[in-house]
Amino acid sequence: MRFALLAFLALAATGAAWADNFAGIEPGALAERLEAADPPLLVLDVRSVAEFDEGHIPGAVNIPYDVLGERIAELGPANERDVVVYCRSGRRAAIALETLGKSGFSRLFHLEGDYLRWSEENRPLIQANAKP
Repeated sequence: MRFALLAFLALAATGAAWADNFAGIEPGALAERLEAADPPLLVLDVRSVAEFDEGHIPGAVNIPYDVLGERIAELGPANERDVVVYCRSGRRAAIALETLGKSGFSRLFHLEGDYLRWSEENRPLIQANAKP
């Protein structure tokens, strides 16, 4: 049990280190870019489809981190636009950013605080399951 906890903590620290290799973007700055309908911007949600359906940032594209390598072509040519990546709390985003970087993407940003911070700041969300 102790080994499992240590392994988990090491993996979490590694994920945080990966995320540090990429520029961060504050939720407010992302919101401004979204409001301006900034065309060279792609917001990539790497959570599960179920999480995405429960709530996501307006305009976000959902490709779960564990299939991103298989679906990378869906993002179009690398470096045509800025890519902002987020997950729930950062670990999956770090893995996705690493995958994107290895695939030739360099205009990469990690949403500071990920989905948790975005929602805690009461920023707009789209819910697939929302009833009118």
